[in-house]
This record gives sequence, C-alpha cells and structure tokens, in this order.
Amino acid sequence: MQSIDALRGFDMFWIIRGDALAKAIATWLGFPALASQFEHVKWNGFHFYDLIFPLFLFVVGVVLPFSLSKYTDSSGEKVDFRSAHLRIVKRTLLLIFFGMVYSGFLQFNLAELRWPGVLQRTGICYFFAALAVLHLRSTRQILLVAGLLVGYWCLLLFVPAPGFQPYDLTKEGCLVGYVDRQLIPGKLYYRYGDNEGILSTFPALATTLLGALAGQWLRSSRSPAFKVWGLYLISLACLAGGYLWSYWFPLNKILWTSSFVLVTGGYSFALLATFYWLIDVLGFRRWSFFFVVIGMNAITIYMMQQFVDFSKISQFFLGGIISMVGTACANKYTESEVEAAQKAILMVGVLTCKWLMLWYLYRKQTFLKL
Repeated sequence: MQSIDALRGFDMFWIIRGDALAKAIATWLGFPALASQFEHVKWNGFHFYDLIFPLFLFVVGVVLPFSLSKYTDSSGEKVDFRSAHLRIVKRTLLLIFFGMVYSGFLQFNLAELRWPGVLQRTGICYFFAALAVLHLRSTRQILLVAGLLVGYWCLLLFVPAPGFQPYDLTKEGCLVGYVDRQLIPGKLYYRYGDNEGILSTFPALATTLLGALAGQWLRSSRSPAFKVWGLYLISLACLAGGYLWSYWFPLNKILWTSSFVLVTGGYSFALLATFYWLIDVLGFRRWSFFFVVIGMNAITIYMMQQFVDFSKISQFFLGGIISMVGTACANKYTESEVEAAQKAILMVGVLTCKWLMLWYLYRKQTFLKL
C-alpha cells in the first residue's frame, strides 16, 4: 500500500528539517503563531510538531498486520511462532542498537550517554505491539490499549513521588520524572526526567497499538469507502475523547499522557484515512512520490543526518545566494526576519540534498531493512 510509505515519508519530512524550513518561512513572513507550531510545547499543551513522533509510532503499528501476515495460514491462524518471534527480537535489538549509536554509544562515555531515545522507544513499542498482534485478537488489543491508558492515569492519580502529593503533574513533582531520575543512568534529556523515559513508554505502546488496529482495519475485507469512513469516525471519537480527558489529564508529550495518546491517535487516523483515500482508493499517486522516496528509507536518513553535515553541503552550493538575500533584504525586513529568510534557503538546500540521496537509493532499489 503506497499510502503507508507516503505517510511515513510525510512524517519523516518534518524530522529531517522540514520543521526548520516551515518555521523559517513563517518567521520570515511575520506569522509567529504559525512558526510556534513547529516547536514542541514546553510542558502542557499541543502543537503540530508534537504529533510527529506519535505519528511515527502509529505508522510502525499500521505496518505490523501486513508484515506479520506471512506467519499465518489462509484462515488467519498463527502457524510459525518461532520464525515470527526471531524476526521480532532481531528487529527490536537492531532498532535499540541503532538508537544507542545515534546517541553516541560508540564514544564509550557512559556517564554522559543518554540511554533512552527515539529509536530505543520505537524498538520497545514495536516488540510488545508485534507480540500483541501475533497473539491477541483485535478485541483484546482494544482492551489492552484501554488498560494501558486508564492504568497509566490511575498510577499517576494515586501514587505520589516521594515528598509530593499524588497526581502532581509538575516537572519537579511528577512520578514519571522521579522514576527516570532514579533508574536511568547517564544523562537525561531534561533535568527533571526524560521524554522517552520509563513510565511514559507504556502509553507510547498504546499509540503503536492504535496503529496496529488501523492496519488490521485496512487489511479487512470491507469496501475501501467503508474503510475510509471508518477511519475518519474513529479519528473523531479519539479526538473527542482525548480533548475531553485533557480537562483532567492535560495534553503533555513529555509525560505522554493518555489524553495525548488519544488526540495524536485521532489526528493519525485522519491522516491515514486521507492518504489511503487519495492514493490507494482514488489513485492519485504522483503527488505522493516525494514522500514515498523518504518513507522507503526512513531509518537510513534518520541515522545519516547524525553524522553527515548536510548544512555544510547546502552552504557550499547556496552560500552566495544566502549572502545576496541578506544584503537585498537588510533594508526591508528586521534582522530576525532576514535571518529567517536566509535559514529558509539553507534548509531548502539541506532537504534537497537529503531527498536526492534517498532518490538515488530508491532508483537503485537499495533500502535499509531491519
């Protein structure tokens, strides 16, 4: 299904500096409120950019019913647990290993190493979601999602961090941060905890399971139109439930609150429905090629941008244009707007370099598969 690769590529576009390009353009044009949407909220609240990692986990879940279908017979009964388990363990270990390398594990400075990370959490969520898809029917997966979300809420509602009251959701007094400070060695992302920490991984698993349920819905025998409307209805239900719950359990990406899971899940269902409808149902495929190229090698570009200086490459080719724009705009715009315009041009170069490299790999049918 091309729509899944395109949706993964759309999500990765923002991770590989599409966010910086959009923010620079919005700042240059004088739309600070729009520019702020491409930054993470400091604590409670929700911006567009807070959707990006949950959407990635959601897509990881969407793929599971397709990738694990080879381990079933024609009636849907699981017949090859051993091969499936070996595949799941292998992919999990590789994801965690790549995450550790990304974090600087090969420098062997364990005291300054950040052990949690995006790929580490992705690997853990993939592992348990894959086992759930393999061994549980969809109704039990729904119950598991509900149990994770309600259980996480109850844990914070009734169990206090030492020295604080139960349900203290501040940075200093939250149980989530306390557990991270006590159990995670090395460096934390924040002074008070880690946004890919221990307890918040449980509701993140629920995000992946929502994607798995969406994937099972797409693999069903229902008509394409029914699938699309079903995804949109589920999206509305999740959004309504999430925003309602947020009055008692605020939207918070760092804590990965249960309301945050439902809201981001709602938007993810809507995006999946839209991509599936346009690409796989109506057949409008050409526009999605840009994203498909990115989505087919998502891990490749995520890792490569950590050690390849694409900004330096962009500066080499576009440095003269950037200087000319700065001179031409100096008398018309404020200093911050001029800097934003120059950064926008730099980011166009960065994204072009990354996409052309991925396009070359795509043409050669070279894909990093875990």
